[in-house]
Amino acid sequence: MSKPQLLIDTDPGVDDALAILMAYAHADIAGLSIAAGNVGLAHTVRNARTLVDLAGAATPVFAGCAAPLVRAADEDAAFVHGQDGFGDIGFAEPAAALADEPAALALLRLTRERPGELTLVALGPLTNLALALRLDPGLPERVARLVVMGGAVTGHGNTGKVPAEFNIGFDPEAAHVVFEAFPAFDLVDWEATLRHAFDDAEFDGWLAAGDRRADFFGKIMGAARRYNAKHDRRGVIAADALAMAVALDPSIVTRRETRAVAVELDGRLTRGATVVDWSARLGRPAQANIVLEVDQARFAAMVRRALGVPG
Repeated sequence: MSKPQLLIDTDPGVDDALAILMAYAHADIAGLSIAAGNVGLAHTVRNARTLVDLAGAATPVFAGCAAPLVRAADEDAAFVHGQDGFGDIGFAEPAAALADEPAALALLRLTRERPGELTLVALGPLTNLALALRLDPGLPERVARLVVMGGAVTGHGNTGKVPAEFNIGFDPEAAHVVFEAFPAFDLVDWEATLRHAFDDAEFDGWLAAGDRRADFFGKIMGAARRYNAKHDRRGVIAADALAMAVALDPSIVTRRETRAVAVELDGRLTRGATVVDWSARLGRPAQANIVLEVDQARFAAMVRRALGVPG
């Protein structure tokens, strides 16, 4: 069977790193388009290049938006991921090159060159994708699937604004543009990732049994694990990895609901919240396939392979 063909928009980030390692283990990657989010753009671009080196690949890396479309972001996630986004380990300067094409233009070009072939996996704030859509509203017609990691469909967010999830809350206007433009997409929200966290001891066993990818990931995830433990988040929460699993194999989803989803832009307490029309009251098209449950054993197997665990 042919490998999935992916185009990944991301803001690496610890959990982005695991997702990208999964992509290298299971798919072909046409490009990595990079936005600011978890940390600033200089760090996220450098981290993407580090991952390309780790994979021994020649994947093009495209730098994108350094700030949200409209308003400055209230916060980044350096307090979780480390100031450099990779746990402040101090890795050497990566060798992988940075392409001179802006990320939004690369998204448009690659989908024009390969119409209907690429699954677009959005793991960070949606700034690059929104900009691409403003330049070319026909983009959704050329994408095989869109998988978004973002949102909190019942309001249990992970930002300073209670209902908001980080990726959507970082750039709500961009998320609004994307959610309005795509007639259908898969949404893997923060709450689903909490339900699919891995047992700490089991995950430590995978890290011990894996190869250099496991060694790398074990190092960069230290700061995030300490933060989660301090804030009563149980287990290894692999948000972007869950979205990547859905992108790689849609059949892994065991329960989903298709509903209209919008983004709150103006609320004093709720800006960045994902608003789900659970009861179809608003008469809007139901465009979001909200992933509620996946086959956890198959998800775990995909992660183990990405870490080089034998068997």
